Amino acid sequence: MQEHYTNNETSKSHRETYLHNTCNQNTRNAKKGKKGLKRIWNAFLYSLDGFRVAWSDEAAFRQIVGLCVIFIPLALWIARDWQEGVLLLLPCFLALMAELINSAIENAVDYTGIEIHPLAKKAKDMGSAVQFLALTFWVCVWVWYGVMRFLE
Repeated sequence: MQEHYTNNETSKSHRETYLHNTCNQNTRNAKKGKKGLKRIWNAFLYSLDGFRVAWSDEAAFRQIVGLCVIFIPLALWIARDWQEGVLLLLPCFLALMAELINSAIENAVDYTGIEIHPLAKKAKDMGSAVQFLALTFWVCVWVWYGVMRFLE
């Protein structure tokens, strides 16, 4: 049960001690200690690693990239202004992000064990649902845009 303090100073001191003990740099991951431009550079390199791994290990990611290779130039060609361009590009990038998230969930779940568990299935199914929504959004945006644009 959580303790309730009547004295604000005691409560503040307790919070500071708790934060110091739980957020101490010595107890954190060594990679979390980077600051400034070094942290940004490391984050960029980790992101590149993520793209490389997704490309090499995930067929679905390669399929989405293939769709993006077709639809991004098409969007830039048919968009009449920057708002239409953003509208048409947004689903492409959302689908890529959804696939990366879905793959990350699947890999994390697979890492925890190979046995079938109801919570593992739920996590994987929810990740799949995220990708389904992203692809459905992509189709809806492009169909709606096509109908509205070419019926003018």
